[in-house]
Amino acid sequence: MAKTRALLTETEREQVAGEHGRDRRYQATSRIRRRIEDELTRDVEVLKEHHPDLLAELREVVCEDDDDA
Repeated sequence: MAKTRALLTETEREQVAGEHGRDRRYQATSRIRRRIEDELTRDVEVLKEHHPDLLAELREVVCEDDDDA
């Protein structure tokens, strides 16, 4: 089974980490921000209405109280 991405592509992970220069980091940050504000927001709304258990799982991962985050 092919590996899929969640929020970031592997290249975007590298760009956010600064491995491809400041311009690429800025561009990746902008793309990711749009996904969070637009697509992820819509996904949360759908899960809230149609599959609250999956939304709870998502919240556990995203809202985890982790000192390393």
